[in-house]
Amino acid sequence: MRKLLFIVPLLGLSGCMTTEELTQVDEQQNNELEIAAQVMQACEEVEHDSETCQIAQEGTIPITHPVDEINHPIETVPELIDHPEEVQQITNLWSRIASQLAFEVPDDKRVKVQQDWYLKHPKYMDRVSKRAAPFLFLIVEELEKRKLPMELALLPIVESAFDPFAYSHGRAAGMWQFVPETGKRFGLHQSWWYDGRRDVLASTQAAMDYLVYLNKMFDGDWLHALAAYNSGEGRVARAIKSNKRKGKNTDFWSLDLPRETRAYVPKLLALANILKNADTWDAKWLPIENRQVTGVVDVGSQIDLALAADLAGLSVKELHALNPGYNRWATDPKGPHTLLLPLEKVDSFMIALNDLDESKRLNWVRHQVKSGDSLLKLAQKYHTSVDVIQQVNEMKGNMIRAGDHLLIPVALKSQDYYSLSAEQRLAETQSKPRASYQLSHQVKSGDTLWDLSRKYDVNVRNLAKWNGMAPTDPLMPGKKLVIWVNKVSSTQSDNAIMRTVTYTVRNGDSLARIAGKFKVGVDDLTRWNQLNAKKHLQPGQKLKVHVDVTRI
Repeated sequence: MRKLLFIVPLLGLSGCMTTEELTQVDEQQNNELEIAAQVMQACEEVEHDSETCQIAQEGTIPITHPVDEINHPIETVPELIDHPEEVQQITNLWSRIASQLAFEVPDDKRVKVQQDWYLKHPKYMDRVSKRAAPFLFLIVEELEKRKLPMELALLPIVESAFDPFAYSHGRAAGMWQFVPETGKRFGLHQSWWYDGRRDVLASTQAAMDYLVYLNKMFDGDWLHALAAYNSGEGRVARAIKSNKRKGKNTDFWSLDLPRETRAYVPKLLALANILKNADTWDAKWLPIENRQVTGVVDVGSQIDLALAADLAGLSVKELHALNPGYNRWATDPKGPHTLLLPLEKVDSFMIALNDLDESKRLNWVRHQVKSGDSLLKLAQKYHTSVDVIQQVNEMKGNMIRAGDHLLIPVALKSQDYYSLSAEQRLAETQSKPRASYQLSHQVKSGDTLWDLSRKYDVNVRNLAKWNGMAPTDPLMPGKKLVIWVNKVSSTQSDNAIMRTVTYTVRNGDSLARIAGKFKVGVDDLTRWNQLNAKKHLQPGQKLKVHVDVTRI
């Protein structure tokens, strides 16, 4: 299922990219061509004909869904029932949307191509409906309140398949696929604790703000606005200006735009046409009940998500599925502190929260500073951030002294309990077996995914995927990457019996001596442990060694 989700015709380029970001994207064209080739190969491995695969990938860069299907606690998909049309419009949210669709859908090949794809893949739309169920009513209500086109309710299908954890090329994240800079521009707070791009309510409001801005910029032309949401207002404005200068039409269909954008608007129009004429196409999207199913609660201050889940009668995974904006084990100390809960849980949650002593919202440890401690080390140890430790202990700088005591907020449960937090999603992604052996690499200044893919003889797209990244993401020094290989050494024979051991360096040891002891190459030993061959080993240092037991 995950492979199919990965290759469906979704938009990899964020709808919210600036001109500067697009320039950077252009510089990665060679990488994108490699990605496209791999996507096509993956597409042909599943049960689709090659022509459909080619059509599906036209103008797209795939989105990564970094976690398995999420089971949210909202049961909103009723059984398929053959209601009269007037009843359907009341009970089925898709019918409510269909009744308000107003965009003209032209008889255009680009629309037909996308329409055919969606019609040939009803199971894909079933998955979309299940993901959309907790959130679609909120989106429809917001569109109606703002008197915006109802077609925009379908935009998260094109952007992310309604997956708030989706992550794509260009560092775009969330259901509406904002890149960091555009997210900040439209008020989406992003910190170590929280990412508003994945917060369904916040990102929905920001997306509508951005779309309203674009519509006004392009004199009320919604197709131009949508194209700009995808590729940036600067690029669309330049394409319009170029056509005017050449005496050409300036409607969307006449503009010289990137292939991703040329396919983007037709995708939305195709979905709208299918939904509006569902009987004609015999398209049966899983119904979503036309009623409010969630409520928003402001808890007022930082709270452990495991505690909040207990108060709401939910698992942490269920709570996080509805509140994907929270990166860690608690809400951001600086806010927001809002939680989206199943509607039937709101009242009991508020009663339990009001009965809770304020001091019990977080768990605390009193840490005595030891020699070698630093705020950064302590933040990593206790899964918090430096600024939180500073704030709690009223510190103005980073200086700490051995013997001092610090009060540090810590998670109520073990970290693996917060299974949808950013840390745990990355850990799950990195630990998933992809080949026979797992190597690790700590990023150094100047490293790039492309260089590392050559160093370890792996595919750059795979390297990015193993580490929950997009192939063009920058690497931050200190970040730990995993690399999966079928052979740990070029000299490894096909019938080798390999074991991984941890060796503790002793006095007098050298790389050559250790390599000889285990009958491995010095180059392999330095590569496995990211060592500098010119530096001396230190007694007590731990080394990972991949040993062929048939040779020793």
